[in-house]
Amino acid sequence: MTPHRIGLVVPSSNVTVETEVPALLARHAGARFSFHSSRMRMHTVSPEGLRAMNDQRERCVDEITDAGVDVLLYACLVALMAQGPGEHRRTERAVTEQLAKAGPPPAVLSSAGALVDGLRALGARRIGLVTPYLRPLAEQVVGYLEAEGLAVLDWAALEVGDNAEVGCIPGERVLGAARGLDLAGADALVISACVQMPSLELVEPAEAEFGIPVLSAATAGAHALLRALSLPTALPGAGRLLAAGR
Repeated sequence: MTPHRIGLVVPSSNVTVETEVPALLARHAGARFSFHSSRMRMHTVSPEGLRAMNDQRERCVDEITDAGVDVLLYACLVALMAQGPGEHRRTERAVTEQLAKAGPPPAVLSSAGALVDGLRALGARRIGLVTPYLRPLAEQVVGYLEAEGLAVLDWAALEVGDNAEVGCIPGERVLGAARGLDLAGADALVISACVQMPSLELVEPAEAEFGIPVLSAATAGAHALLRALSLPTALPGAGRLLAAGR
């Protein structure tokens, strides 16, 4: 079975997306995958740090092109959401146009777009949200999602500015933040609105505790990748978004 090649453009300090997305897709019953990354330098999750990171995008995309990937995921959610409403669509178009210069482009996705699409696949319109970001960036994420037609009923910002530290946030702290949200009337909970904040061990326990669908940047990213590859989206142990092949 020939593996599907997945390209990941990630922040240099990210250690989670290349762990969680492969772990999720390894559960797929009918396909194999290989993962090929290019990294953009970024340590501090700040407006300045994110802009400097985004400026490295074209180099990283060129490097990914050399690997002949089938699909490419721009795997930093806040880097796009901090640039204003609709940025994930603009970035995906720009990357597609860049890739097309070398031939037929692979499918191009972003973590920001994947989260929006995952919520829509669940039929969720009213959500709760846990982010690791400093409050001003978290507010931009909330505003971005609301510009996509979602109502963010309540949200938490864990106020971690160092991206390496985001990858070490304990699950109990994330769940504690979720327990502090008012989720009355919520259709879904985003337990981790960041590809660097670990989430896989939290999704199903949180669904059992809160009684609503729970997803994260990682599970939404896996869902988007499978859809782009025209593969069944059912993965065990990853929450309702990936439970029924939506």
